[in-house]
This record gives sequence, structure tokens and C-alpha cells, in this order.
Amino acid sequence: MEKTISVDAYIKKHIKHKDLLNRLRKIIQTTTLKETVKWGMPTYTYDNKNLLGIGAFKNHVGLWFFQGGLLNDRFNRLTNAQEGKTKAMRQMHFEKLDDLNEEILLEYIAQTIANHKKGLLIKPIRKTDKIILPNELVTLFEKNSKLEESFDQLTPGKKREYIEHITSAKRDLTKLKRLEKIIPLILENKGLYDKYKNC
Repeated sequence: MEKTISVDAYIKKHIKHKDLLNRLRKIIQTTTLKETVKWGMPTYTYDNKNLLGIGAFKNHVGLWFFQGGLLNDRFNRLTNAQEGKTKAMRQMHFEKLDDLNEEILLEYIAQTIANHKKGLLIKPIRKTDKIILPNELVTLFEKNSKLEESFDQLTPGKKREYIEHITSAKRDLTKLKRLEKIIPLILENKGLYDKYKNC
């Protein structure tokens, strides 16, 4: 199979969706995202991180948000390809030009870029990964049994989010600030990124 080497070539290959692909591309090009081709499809990056991808299918064009699980989907435009399995990626479907609302699309893209700049990330969770508490959390739980009980009630994914948040801090002061920030969230049985998903 011939490999697509440019976005123009990709669009030319999918002539049925040419107008929709071109319009989608023009809207994305008004943002700070950089256009490239990866896996044979148009991909849009920021700081060399993949944030968006476009895919043309038989009856629709899909716009993929690689970290779409963090987005506030207030317009109910995002779908999950495999509910219960896919954690991060979400997609929008467009069958015709009228399906494409530039203002709404730009809002989702702005959210995506803002979340990336904040360092927010949903990492794939392997079921075989053991949950190992960092010393900072162990010490905190020894002083606060209610906090430990609340933490134990969280899903494995939410537990790992908190653990990653603490262990990724390089300075002790940063770890301390992060610990102070997450205590009320854990006590409310919330995940670290829940506010970005449900606001």
C-alpha cells in the first residue's frame, strides 16, 4: 500500500470527503497546532505531541482528540470508540459540511491545547500494573485514616493518577503543595482530573 506523505495527498485520495476535509483542515490551521502526517493520516501537534488527527471513512470524516477524555463535552459532540476500554481518545463525526460548526470546534481545540499546556494527560493503564504508594502518601495515610479509607474506595485508575501526580514532582516543596491540593479531592472521592471531565 502506498504511504501518504502529505495532507494534500491524503485529501486527494479521499475525494468523496474533499470539501469536508479541506474545511476541517482550514479551521485547524487557524490555531497554533502544527500540521503533519502520521500513520498515513493528517495529524496536528503541539510541542511535538499528537493532539488531533483526521480520518476519512466510507460515510463520514472523524476528528480524533488524543486526550479527548479530559475535555468538557458541553455540546455532546464527542464519542468514545470503545466505551469502557478507551480512556483518553475521543472523536467527532462529520458526514456533511453542515455538521461542522467552526465556533464549537475551535472551543474544543482551545481546551485541548490548554490541557496540554497544563500537562494534563490520561495515560493507558495496564491491569498488570501494581499500585505502589509513594512514601509521601504512606506518611499522610498514617496521620489520617479517613483519607486512607477514601483513597482505598477510588478506582485503580484514579489511584494511579494521584500517585503519578505526586511521584512526577521533582522538588520536595512541589510534592508538598500537590499533597495539600489532592487531600480534599480524595476525601470527596474525586479523581484528579474529574473537574475537567464533568464541569
